[in-house]
Amino acid sequence: MSTPHEFLSPEHMAPSPGFSHVAVAAAGRTIYVAGQIAVDGQGIVVGTGLAEQFDVALANVVAALEAAGARPEHVVTMTIYTTTIDEYREELRSLGPIWRAHMGRHYPAMALIGVAELVEREAVVEILATAIVPDD
Repeated sequence: MSTPHEFLSPEHMAPSPGFSHVAVAAAGRTIYVAGQIAVDGQGIVVGTGLAEQFDVALANVVAALEAAGARPEHVVTMTIYTTTIDEYREELRSLGPIWRAHMGRHYPAMALIGVAELVEREAVVEILATAIVPDD
């Protein structure tokens, strides 16, 4: 996966294995993906645990990107909201393979935010993304 976007982690900042500190986006068409949760095609929440829901929600993000003519490597920023921040910390190692299955080794500028609840009561994770499809 090559992208014209540049992702940086300045020397004086602690390195991160799961995100970039800075995203410098190339000119292009901007795609805003609404918050995606773990719902199937009928709008029913799938899964109960964080890892299972993260997998489905991230797949929904990728499907939304593809519908707009974008690919995972076009994502420049991503925000993940979770109601189970402790579970996120505990399952971090199991989330890596899920991430790579959908996003490869592309790590945009990201934030993870713990929240009290999401609109869908059964949802434990919601993912918001911004992508830029470069000009040809």
